[in-house]
Amino acid sequence: VAYLVVFHILFVLFVWTYWKSVFTLPIQPGKKVRANTFHSLQNKSRDVQRQILAEIARKLPVYTRTGNGGIRFCDRCQLIKPDRCHHCSVCAMCVLKMDHHCPWVNNCIGFSNYKFFLLFLAYSLLYCLYIAATVFKYFIKYWTGELTNGRSKFHILFLLFVAIMFFVSLMFLFGYHCWLVSRNRSTLEAFSAPVFQNGPDKNGFNLGFVKNLQQVFGEEKKLWLLPIASSQGDGHFFPMRALSEARNPLLTNEEQWEEDGIDEEPQGSGEASSLAIERET
Repeated sequence: VAYLVVFHILFVLFVWTYWKSVFTLPIQPGKKVRANTFHSLQNKSRDVQRQILAEIARKLPVYTRTGNGGIRFCDRCQLIKPDRCHHCSVCAMCVLKMDHHCPWVNNCIGFSNYKFFLLFLAYSLLYCLYIAATVFKYFIKYWTGELTNGRSKFHILFLLFVAIMFFVSLMFLFGYHCWLVSRNRSTLEAFSAPVFQNGPDKNGFNLGFVKNLQQVFGEEKKLWLLPIASSQGDGHFFPMRALSEARNPLLTNEEQWEEDGIDEEPQGSGEASSLAIERET
């Protein structure tokens, strides 16, 4: 009875996390970061475009830049990209805190479902381990000759082989994402460090192990292992290692998005001329 209870609990959690990973839609940037002047940008020279985007970005809590120090702008989605936001060519939209597009769940893994994806990997590991452990004793009987049914032998060998194969594969994938969470990086940021005004910094969002975990799983530890949304923030901006707590975007309210909000990044006209537009291709 205990084996069946554990099996069904793991099975329910496995299906639940998979469902949440698949059907939780990626979150797109809000309208406040969209460049309403996009159509007018097309008729302007490049220098004028840079100045317009620089002026818009001055009123937004956007800290990351392109490789040449320019404003990150997506001409397909017509928006200035928030920090850690990237355009997914498969989903054909910009995704907040995009990690990668996963073909196994046929969905983009980002801010909205990254926690569910991690739990899906974790419960898949436990599910495979449980199956391998319960079948192993019958595998021993197979080698000792206690099993006489040929069909049973084939089923046991196949089930044990599949369970171990998936367990090993998922172990490496889950371990890699655990390392990413401990450093507060996405898969894209692990391959290409985010660029700030002072240059690339792979640890720009690293707040320490505990705070990094809270960024993904939230502060309520009782919700960490449940497929319930508990990630901090709204995906538009993130606290950074270089910023003081007083300027922590997650601790402020939406007043900074208003027209008369705080100027997070004052830039002179000379600095604006060095900005470039990031075009998605």
